[in-house]
Amino acid sequence: MGRFPYLRLLCTALAAASTVSAALYQSPQSLPRTSYDFVIVGGGTAGAVVANRISANPKVSVLVLEAGNANTDVEPHIPRLCTMITPDTKYDWNYTTVPQPGFDNREIPIARGFLLGGSSSVNYMLYSRGPADDWDRLARFTGDNGWTWDNLQPYWRRNEDFVPPADGHNITGQYNPSDHHSDGLLSVSLSSFAAPDVDNRVIQTTKDLAEEFPFNLDINSGSPLGVGWMVFSIGNGTRSSSAVTYLADKYINRPNLDVLLHAQASRVLPQVTPNTSNSKNLYFNTVEFAANGNTKSLHKVTAKTEIILSAGSIGTPQILMNSGIGDHAELSQFNIKTLVNLPSVGRNLTDHPIGIVQYSVNSTGTWDVLDNSTFFDEQIEVWERTHKGIMTGSVTNTVGFLRLPENSTIFDTTPDPTSGPGAAHIEIIFHNGFVGPSPPAGSYMSMSTVVIAPTSRGNLTLASSDPFAHPIINPNYFSTEFDRFAMREAFKTSRRFLSGPAWSDYIVSPLQLDGEPTDDEIDAYFRQATGSIYHPVGTAAMTAYDAGFGVVNPDFKVKGVNGLRVVDASVFPFIPSGITQAPTYVVAERAADVIKAAHHI
Repeated sequence: MGRFPYLRLLCTALAAASTVSAALYQSPQSLPRTSYDFVIVGGGTAGAVVANRISANPKVSVLVLEAGNANTDVEPHIPRLCTMITPDTKYDWNYTTVPQPGFDNREIPIARGFLLGGSSSVNYMLYSRGPADDWDRLARFTGDNGWTWDNLQPYWRRNEDFVPPADGHNITGQYNPSDHHSDGLLSVSLSSFAAPDVDNRVIQTTKDLAEEFPFNLDINSGSPLGVGWMVFSIGNGTRSSSAVTYLADKYINRPNLDVLLHAQASRVLPQVTPNTSNSKNLYFNTVEFAANGNTKSLHKVTAKTEIILSAGSIGTPQILMNSGIGDHAELSQFNIKTLVNLPSVGRNLTDHPIGIVQYSVNSTGTWDVLDNSTFFDEQIEVWERTHKGIMTGSVTNTVGFLRLPENSTIFDTTPDPTSGPGAAHIEIIFHNGFVGPSPPAGSYMSMSTVVIAPTSRGNLTLASSDPFAHPIINPNYFSTEFDRFAMREAFKTSRRFLSGPAWSDYIVSPLQLDGEPTDDEIDAYFRQATGSIYHPVGTAAMTAYDAGFGVVNPDFKVKGVNGLRVVDASVFPFIPSGITQAPTYVVAERAADVIKAAHHI
């Protein structure tokens, strides 16, 4: 991105006039308090929500510790740059998995946002609530009826502010108004940049091949099966993240809400009492952290009421383990004293694997035109002046959530892993351009296939006694026959979709897997062409109060201790059958209510 002069100038301008540059602190010494009622570790998707909702009471003091920067650069705000700002950038934690046998021993990047707003500031902005079946299963699994689809409706309303797309196009027939809300904080819209060559053919195929690929008017209705239009966390042609919504100026200027940047937590510490050796009496009230990258001189801040870990599915279990909360056998390897033996910490790591196949197409309207640096700079300027144009779009406009046929042979040996008949096994995503490293000159379309209900489970463990060293991340991709089968069938499904008559004059040829590849050839390709869609969850799983496993209870409290909760995507015991952004927002919205009720805030 640094090769585009206009973008560099715009970065400077935005940094000077950022909407999130209000009362943010750069050093611990500048904080107005030494203790707070609540200390929230992580100013990401979930942490920003909880900070906003709790600090609405002016009598309650809240501190957010954010390891990254203030989200003042321009790149994260321009939707189309979402593919450029991670992985392996200053906006990313730059995590990498260990070699994955299911992926031919490749190491896979796991992008996580390293700035205010967390991954909501760097993701691809797709907003999918998932099926009602997912939430009803969560309610049954945890024994908490508050998690049912019906009971969560007030929280979707608090989160979503559905707005018209920036290009002002007629969205009739692209969504169901009754499934959306305009009362919340997060701007959500349909795409602001049309890709008619692809979009029109996708919708036509839902008519031509309606039996297998029915049109779904609104995938956010709780019944997402079918093919339809995606909505995005985009408003006025600009990314809508938790940083610019829940931590907007009018909230971050509250005198009782402070945000400390460049503050990376290392441990949470219990209050020292005569009973500290007894885990049932442990009360965690202190957060230890490094400021501005100085890991040699650590700081501490006290929480008078509670500590809330919102460091994400990678950061949260790492902090717990460094604090002595985890599997005793693993902690002892690094001479970490076990305060609470919770073997589930870091276990159950689940992610969505995504594979991609590209096609050469008859078109001059794909996003491949952005490979021309002059045109790229021109479109950045168009975005800056008007918040319109190609830069307002994400990576797709349409998607399909689909189930495998009931008579699939895999079900002879593997139980259906989905939450119910309304949940998908696979997802197909239609891209109006080449996804991946720059291709040869030409026009392309890409088809992503996602195993949306994977059965592979991995884990996260410490790499050393250094609390700031990246942990060992092992998602264990493609470790089950179901996941390999589902990816293979997702590819075949995508090919059947493209066999519809609408594509006959558009698709020139596939760049991979031409002709009629065998199952072995398909599997070999996807071992090399599959990666992470960056949806890690499950490493601090929520379970019922009386469960003998898990990390947090339905009230988000870490099992066996006091003063410590976890609120982020790590609490999902099952990966959502869709995109994880919207579910994480609604989990945080409900968590805020649970916390406020517990303390009569």
